[in-house]
Amino acid sequence: MNHHNHITKIRILQVDAIKTLLEHSPDLLPIACGGGGIPVSRVPSHPQTLLGVEAVIDKDRCGAKLANELDADGYIILTDGGGIWQNYGKANAREMKMATPEYLLGTKAGRNFPGSMGPKIQAAIDFVQNSKKKGTWAAIGDLRDAAKIFDNGEGTIVKEDVEEGVVWREAEFPPGGEEEKSHPKQSKKPHKSG
Repeated sequence: MNHHNHITKIRILQVDAIKTLLEHSPDLLPIACGGGGIPVSRVPSHPQTLLGVEAVIDKDRCGAKLANELDADGYIILTDGGGIWQNYGKANAREMKMATPEYLLGTKAGRNFPGSMGPKIQAAIDFVQNSKKKGTWAAIGDLRDAAKIFDNGEGTIVKEDVEEGVVWREAEFPPGGEEEKSHPKQSKKPHKSG
């Protein structure tokens, strides 16, 4: 296996086609970055020639990059498990309503779920931090709650201006969590351990 010691610029090759569709065909909805795409590399001696490479393209990060390249105001990642949870699946679980990228990075949110939520959380952080626009946001939430994510009724919004870094939802129960009738209301203050 040949490992290169240089960093290559990562690009979405057909981004201009997507921009054209969005600008000139408002009735069409381009579907892109599903499954991440096909990984290729340019042949150094013939830069116009592309060569397939063995790699995996993360669909969430690819989507975040595309959203940045399109100068999108927001980026939504739909899941089958809701937003970002602390202590997911446990009786003391709680969902973040809003959080800053800095809070998520500082608490290492999603690190215990590297194959599922970890890449989604990192993609949301990447989109917000790499946006050239002010006030951009990313959201992670359940596919069934897509309409409610826009007004932050469900899911987790990631953005720069969240007081104290995080706001917690009132008590709810995550998929797999124990439902208790007398579950206490959650504080909006950040949890020290993340």
